Amino acid sequence: MNKELVFITVIGVDRKGIVAAVSNFLYESDINIVDINQRIMPDGYFVMTMLADIIDANVSMEELCAGLEKVGSRLKMKIQVQHENIFKMMHRI
Repeated sequence: MNKELVFITVIGVDRKGIVAAVSNFLYESDINIVDINQRIMPDGYFVMTMLADIIDANVSMEELCAGLEKVGSRLKMKIQVQHENIFKMMHRI
């Protein structure tokens, strides 16, 4: 089974609906969440990392980044997307 993975990072002050908003956007873009990890830091910051498969996405990488940026703006959160290939190149020894 082929996969094309991206890492999604969400950071900001905790509030209701963060996971729902990001997950809903990914669902509407036909993107599968492979792994998700989130926590609330002691100072009230919400941090979430996702690994998502974009192989069947109905949006381009540019549209994905722009769409998640809009979601982040609405939530007053910083959302970053990094393709797995870039991540691998940055962390090669």
